[in-house]
Amino acid sequence: MPSPNFQNRTLFHSDNLPILQGMNSETVDLIATDPPFNKGKDFHATPDSLSSGARFQDRWSWDRDVHEAWTDAIQDDYPAVWSVIQLARQSYGDDMGAFLCFMGVRLMEMHRILKPTGSIYLHCDPTASHYLKAMMDAIFGRKQFINELIWWYKNASRGKKRFAKSHDVILWFSRDHRKYRFNREDVLIPFESKMTEWRYSKGGQSGKEMPKGKTPDDVILMPSLNTMDKERVGYPTQKPLAFYETIIKASSNPGEIVLDPFAGCATTVISAEKLERRWVAIDLWEGAYDVVLQRLRAIGLALPDGVPYDPENPNMLTDRDVHLEIAPPERTDDGDDAAPILQLRVQRVVLPWQKLSRKQMAGMLGEAQASPNEPNLIVCAGCGRMMEMAFMELDHIQPKSDRGSNAINNRILLCGPCNRVKGADKTLIGLINDNRKSGWTTDSVIAESARLRAERMAERVELEWDSNEIQTLAEKHK
Repeated sequence: MPSPNFQNRTLFHSDNLPILQGMNSETVDLIATDPPFNKGKDFHATPDSLSSGARFQDRWSWDRDVHEAWTDAIQDDYPAVWSVIQLARQSYGDDMGAFLCFMGVRLMEMHRILKPTGSIYLHCDPTASHYLKAMMDAIFGRKQFINELIWWYKNASRGKKRFAKSHDVILWFSRDHRKYRFNREDVLIPFESKMTEWRYSKGGQSGKEMPKGKTPDDVILMPSLNTMDKERVGYPTQKPLAFYETIIKASSNPGEIVLDPFAGCATTVISAEKLERRWVAIDLWEGAYDVVLQRLRAIGLALPDGVPYDPENPNMLTDRDVHLEIAPPERTDDGDDAAPILQLRVQRVVLPWQKLSRKQMAGMLGEAQASPNEPNLIVCAGCGRMMEMAFMELDHIQPKSDRGSNAINNRILLCGPCNRVKGADKTLIGLINDNRKSGWTTDSVIAESARLRAERMAERVELEWDSNEIQTLAEKHK
């Protein structure tokens, strides 16, 4: 197993994406997080509260918030996620598509850093829970879906035109459904009646030991925090400690690592500390670190501000035990999705020519695969058909599932039908053979010529990257 490249009790003050990208693969046991919900509004902490000044925007725009690097990564590594995003844009709107792009690239990294025994609990509400479920099916695999938990907090406010909203949704996925943890004995709840207890004792189960309780339902009744609750720190979307303690008890063991990439007012990490787990958190709000320390002090786990050590309380935390970091950690695994055991831990170097965007690669290969006689038409490298650029799709020569890279020397332009036949797991050679057998190929000589021209373009990009001609070409298709 790769080793963590971050300290216990570290809060990263940063956008969480570069932090997640810098964490070693398979190093986290549990992710429990409460991200934005795409509520279409802004949230502000209560003035004069512990979290005063905390705020976040939960509004999303495709034009403003979506980065080309995100869409490239999603289309290259998880094309099924791209389908979910496109469906959301069509059925709901661009704001949902933008929110899902934001979440998608982060969930891809969370999947990578989870151990095979690990789990993720994603807190959401009905605004986007169905889209997030489809996205997580695409990233984690539908077999990794364990539970949809319902947090039923009731609601004193009763609408006149619809049923009262009184629950949130928590999606629980494992990294590997054959290995995930569920510590049932640690989360048992009391029986609801004495009759049930009697049945397990003298009544109908004579001679068997009576169990300590029953497995909790997937609907958990727990009041939300009111304005006078002692836990309240004024954070706009604060959740109860008891709820996250249940999650942490169920899916991790003492000493294991819990991560919250949207730490907010630190409910997850405070729960983790109480339960003797190691933890790491990420948040954009500059006050999050102080809130962690103050909440630890409030529940008697940390010494007062400025006290370095107390010999009478040697297990109490001090300010020096909680680390604040700004820069992302540097990966010490091999840079792949999961570092093989005993493989040399050398960080992979990404050269400038390997950083071309999908748009740049498509444009450069489009020039290479253009028909010599009709420059406005592009030759499909799979079947030899000539089509306008709008009908061509960028694909991998060696599939990602077989360790193919995203660089231009592993890319080719195919027509839409060939792209669909090839799918995510077939090689280009496999597609060519299938097309020949099915009779889909129109001109194998023209198709081969297009492949050779694309190969030569990729070689020039790699070998002549610093030349004026290649730099001009890259800038042209930016």
